[in-house]
Amino acid sequence: MAKETFLRSRRSRALLVGMTTLLSGCDLEWNKPDLALPPPERLREAKPASAAPIARGPDFAVKFGSKELAKLVENAVGENLDIAAAAARITQADAQARVNSAALWPNIAMQDIARTTRVPGTTTNVASAGSAITPASTSGTASSTAQNTTNNFRAREFGFFQLGLTASYEIDFWGKNEDASYAARLLANASRFNRDTVEISTVASVMNAYFQVLTAQDRLRIAHNNVAIAERVNRAIQARFEVGVASALDTAQQESVLAQARATIPPLEQTLRQTKNQLAVLIGETPESVDIAGGSLTRLTRPKVAPGLPSEVLLRRPDVAEAEARLASQEFSVLQARAAFFPSITLTGQYGVQTALLHNLLRPEAVAWQAASNLMQPIFDGFNIQGNYELQKGRFTELAALYRKQILTALSDAENALIALKETEAALKAQTAAASAAQRALTAAEMRLQEGTIDIITLSTTQTTLFQAQDQLAVTRLTYFQAATSLYQALGGGWSPTTRDAEIAQANAAYEADKGIFP
Repeated sequence: MAKETFLRSRRSRALLVGMTTLLSGCDLEWNKPDLALPPPERLREAKPASAAPIARGPDFAVKFGSKELAKLVENAVGENLDIAAAAARITQADAQARVNSAALWPNIAMQDIARTTRVPGTTTNVASAGSAITPASTSGTASSTAQNTTNNFRAREFGFFQLGLTASYEIDFWGKNEDASYAARLLANASRFNRDTVEISTVASVMNAYFQVLTAQDRLRIAHNNVAIAERVNRAIQARFEVGVASALDTAQQESVLAQARATIPPLEQTLRQTKNQLAVLIGETPESVDIAGGSLTRLTRPKVAPGLPSEVLLRRPDVAEAEARLASQEFSVLQARAAFFPSITLTGQYGVQTALLHNLLRPEAVAWQAASNLMQPIFDGFNIQGNYELQKGRFTELAALYRKQILTALSDAENALIALKETEAALKAQTAAASAAQRALTAAEMRLQEGTIDIITLSTTQTTLFQAQDQLAVTRLTYFQAATSLYQALGGGWSPTTRDAEIAQANAAYEADKGIFP
């Protein structure tokens, strides 16, 4: 359902402007905020070239070279509970669109009545009752009067039976009901865009969590290897101490290095196991039912992604589309609030059979019908309509600001992701070189230890430098891969104008479907 289709009906309401002079004291002016925010011609951190949309979640995950990661992402798309909740909100929005569109159709109902009413004689025979209290001159006359009084107070029963239909319809002369329908249907579109945003965010969370699992495993391997190195050096120093060429200070210093290396293991074990539990929740499973093998982050490859032009980025972001849909919906809410100032015309009708005796219900003489029209013009309501109109205009201004902010956020996300992509790659290269140099330094230090030409302080410092460099290398590699995830999210996670059109088509189909014999 294109926006221009929605707005076409507004041209037929030009009469609204002419009638504002008839409504003294009502301010119907509306200066819409300026929404113009043309995107830049190019992204600062990328070449000015058009590019196709990136792959969708599971297809993008495959590019990292891990079948386990691709399977986790696929499970998350199908089973994640945040996505399921977002999908349920789509159902709610579709139903709300039906509810808000109901006034576009006549309201027809069956009205059947079977009623019997008993009217007490004490309420319908007041005059006779009054004459009954006249004093009696003889006993015979008194007896006769009492009998008459009893007869005059006799209760009566009345029956009423009806079979019929009633109908009512408000002529939508000012488009109030149509505006309410359009507003709700646009919100149904927005709910679909929101679900896509949740899916992209979930896929990014799964990928980042998996990278954290691999990083924790890499850091644990590094930590255990560092403990082995510290133990080997400690054995060498203990041997020197036993023959009297090393001091107690030397052994204590090395024992401290060994203890610090061992102390790094428990926090990494905690991180690994807790992150696996987090992954289980993301794929909609209990931690006990999920077995994540993991591996090493060094075995993955980071996919190359072409970001394209800024205008393409904006068209591929479902959160921008959601903000736009909510803003368009609110515009119709403003028009609906403005239409409330004008008269409403309602047609009502009734047709059926009525009788006081049930056996006469189907006789031709029992047919009854009624037709009526009702015109209502608000005069004064304590400024309720005016207040609601101002409220809706204020809400539109708010959503306009949020829409513009979402555009800026989308462009900023893309730029930041490209910066991270470039700088983490440089950091990874530098940290790899640092770890390699630290490894060479420790090898040389151990050789000098065997020769007896190195002091223990230098040796301890060399070990600590290597341990820190290797651990930092694993952390830097994590940020290197997380930068790819950020770019995936910033570029819309495979969403595109084609996806947008498909979502709108589904919303229109949901609105038109399942009506049965009803309009």
